[in-house]
Amino acid sequence: MPLSSIDRLESALTDAGYLPDRGLSTALFVSLKIGKPLLLEGEAGVGKTEAAKAVASLLGARLIRLQCYEGLDVSQAVYEWNYARQLLHIRAAQDGTVDEAELFGSDFLIRRPLLEAVESEEPVVLLIDEIDRADEEFEAFLLETLSDFQITIPEIGTITAKRQPHVILTSNRMRELHDALKRRCLFHWIGHPALDREVEIVKMRVPEASARLAAQAAAFVAGLRELDLAKPPGLAETIDWTQALVALGTQELDSAVVEQTLGAVLKYHEDVLAVRDETLAGLVAQARAR
Repeated sequence: MPLSSIDRLESALTDAGYLPDRGLSTALFVSLKIGKPLLLEGEAGVGKTEAAKAVASLLGARLIRLQCYEGLDVSQAVYEWNYARQLLHIRAAQDGTVDEAELFGSDFLIRRPLLEAVESEEPVVLLIDEIDRADEEFEAFLLETLSDFQITIPEIGTITAKRQPHVILTSNRMRELHDALKRRCLFHWIGHPALDREVEIVKMRVPEASARLAAQAAAFVAGLRELDLAKPPGLAETIDWTQALVALGTQELDSAVVEQTLGAVLKYHEDVLAVRDETLAGLVAQARAR
């Protein structure tokens, strides 16, 4: 039912606790309908990873997440051999109790996220998170998986997906991705939401917060994004900060509580110092005026 129309998908995502705009709903709908991977790009904290989680939830599918990082290789992303078990098998083979030819069978594989997703017979959403952090060599390796949904293991052969996983890739655009990878994906850019939408999202994710506090928190963070900061806060920081304010029993913003809780919003010491001056009082005044 969620895939019968964009409106139904958008409604199902909202029910799953994720409030998308129309463009993202359309991109997700098309990706799921035609079975093509979707590349979501945008600043950190705008909801790319949460979108994949929401899709898995509404589809009743298992979420398999591959967190990318510099130096990621096949052994961490796809598979590696269970060397300890192979050694035990070799010892048993020397005693003549088992066949040593089975040493590189599937029973000796340690399955990592990509192989798990390809082999799964159940519905799967494969999240390849922050692909821009991985090396270009690994990005090139992904091409086979994203093109044909298959993985080649030299000792075994080619394993082709019996049930194609839904694939979502995310990128914070720390580096440009190759055209070959982009051509295999649909693309959607997720920016910071408009203020009114951000307020709606905060109220959805932090229902304990009053409407006034949610509006003020969102307005204050929107003001921070207009400053020349090393790392402007994302939607995730707005939600975290609002939760912190609620935990402190805050009903509305004032300069004292904002200064005490800036670490929930800004993650660089230089940014905190830059805001802790007359800028802070001005931003609080603007937020309270909302």
